Amino acid sequence: MPEANNTYKSIWKISYPIILGLTAQNLMIAIDTAFLGRLGEVTLGASAIGGVFYLSLVMLGAGFSIGTQILIGRRNGEDKKHLIGLVFDHAVYFLIAIAFLLFLFLTFIAPSFLHWFLKSDMIWTESLIYLDYRRFGFLFGFMVLAFNAFYTGITRTRLLILSTTVMAVTNIILDYILIFGHFGLPAMGIAGAALATNIAEFVTFGFFIYWSHQNKMLSTCRLFVFHRPNWKQYRPLLKVAVPVMFQYFLAHAAWFVFFMVIEQISETALAASNITRSFYMLLMIPVLGLSSATNTIVSNLIGQGNSRQVISLIRKVLMIALSITLAIVQLNIFMPAQIAGLFTSDPALVEASIPLLRVTSLALIAFAFGMILFSGLSGTGKTMVALLIEILSITFYLLSAFILAVVFNASAPVVWFVEVVYFTMLGLGSLMYLKSGKWRIYKL
Repeated sequence: MPEANNTYKSIWKISYPIILGLTAQNLMIAIDTAFLGRLGEVTLGASAIGGVFYLSLVMLGAGFSIGTQILIGRRNGEDKKHLIGLVFDHAVYFLIAIAFLLFLFLTFIAPSFLHWFLKSDMIWTESLIYLDYRRFGFLFGFMVLAFNAFYTGITRTRLLILSTTVMAVTNIILDYILIFGHFGLPAMGIAGAALATNIAEFVTFGFFIYWSHQNKMLSTCRLFVFHRPNWKQYRPLLKVAVPVMFQYFLAHAAWFVFFMVIEQISETALAASNITRSFYMLLMIPVLGLSSATNTIVSNLIGQGNSRQVISLIRKVLMIALSITLAIVQLNIFMPAQIAGLFTSDPALVEASIPLLRVTSLALIAFAFGMILFSGLSGTGKTMVALLIEILSITFYLLSAFILAVVFNASAPVVWFVEVVYFTMLGLGSLMYLKSGKWRIYKL
């Protein structure tokens, strides 16, 4: 299998397929928003609440899969290919259990939970319609995450371009058909958006199974052998993955609470924030791809016994991330009205989105700084330290947002500025620990 190296070529070779895959995936989310934006302010706001709430729950699975990726990367670096299937299968068992529990949570607890938080009954009703359909997507969505972790961990990331393209194309076509009601089908609105994504995840899982079988990856790495669950296998996996799972969950749950705070300002502020979120996530893609590659390369380097190269690697990735980010934020600075116009035809929403998009320009630079350093720290296996840094940063983030919006009645752009503070704290905390060198003696 390919070996991860501390070179710009190796960094880019592993990163660019992830970036292209994420582009397809986030383009899907952006088009979702653009379609729903045609249905009105309430639907657009509800898709923000329902989408971010669901995403925060999905992050339990996504975080666990990132922890799985780190451990697979370590075993790949150690050239212990026979153990990769054991890690994968045990991760799958755990993800299936999480999917079942989250389905129950959305069915029995989420409606009352959301009603307690939301001020607008119309947004609450629409959000529940979305979640009622979306709760069936956990299982196959998590299986897709498991395959992403596997192929990224063994540094075969080019497949992710194909898989996420399959997902995005399927989702976009079904969005058009199901949201608006084409080809004789009824117009389902926000429910159609949820159903389209569920089907797209199922199709992508089928693609992964077919591809892995055809390329003998199922047999080579002994995937889906359905090994008997073994605590000795779970111990290192849970040690690395559980802190990442909660770190990802807390980060996105904080974003959900952040949107709850924005909803207290007004429905217009919430809808404008959803537009901003969709484009913000698109511009995050290069850094997200580089950060995922950082996780994998750092873990592989340590597995190869090359821990002295880790800081040099992170420095190189950080330079690439900041350079790309400085280039792409020019869109937010100079074309905010045109960008908002892609998502809505409402002049008031366009106007409300312009200052938010400009604030995210600075947030994206802080994101590049914070995310690369944080991913480098996670890649060393010190995920509990990473979780503690995340908790401190999130606590300050949420307190700042609440005080600004509720106590001082600050405008949405001012509240959005806390994104800059959050990612800066995340990066500084990670940098301090990496420079301490304590991670060098950590064994998995």
